[in-house]
Amino acid sequence: MLIWIPTILVAWLTVGAIVAVPFLALAVGRVVEGARGSSLAFRLLVLPGAILLWPVILRRWIAGDRGASR
Repeated sequence: MLIWIPTILVAWLTVGAIVAVPFLALAVGRVVEGARGSSLAFRLLVLPGAILLWPVILRRWIAGDRGASR
């Protein structure tokens, strides 16, 4: 069982990077109202958290503006 942990971790982080980088580059301002017009430094600061929390990011991105109004 312990053999699978590194594989699962690498897969999680890979999918996270695939979701987080385009999200932060293209859609963060539309989904998160407070991030509109944010700087590159802010986006780089948020990148590790977005990679780890990619399921939440992806769900909010798919929901679009509806997710931002909650």
